[in-house]
Amino acid sequence: MKKFNPVVWFEINVIDMDRAATFYEKVLQVTLENMTDPTDGSVQMKGFPSDMENYGASGALVKMEGAKPSANGSLVYFGCEDCKVLEDRTAESGGEVIQPKMAIGEHGFVSIIKDTEGNSVGFHSLK
Repeated sequence: MKKFNPVVWFEINVIDMDRAATFYEKVLQVTLENMTDPTDGSVQMKGFPSDMENYGASGALVKMEGAKPSANGSLVYFGCEDCKVLEDRTAESGGEVIQPKMAIGEHGFVSIIKDTEGNSVGFHSLK
């Protein structure tokens, strides 16, 4: 049986799409793209860059009725060169560092931050 990574998509709930998009674009230094609403027009989405040929899952910021940001629940980790660099960008962009960069043994390093919407998000780096 072929092995695969089980996560193929993630969604981060937001209250203010423009504020959230600005935060993630500054911190991750990416450009988010508007996505087509898969429903009746009540869902607003901005997608993270993706490359289906490479390792990792992509996802989107999502604003929809009934879905609230939360610091309690599943945690999405964004890969990066150095967690500390993204921590610094987080503070500069209106977010909050919850867990500064810490070693996780042979698996590298992680940081946990709170975004402008109140979601907890992680960063992972090998150095």
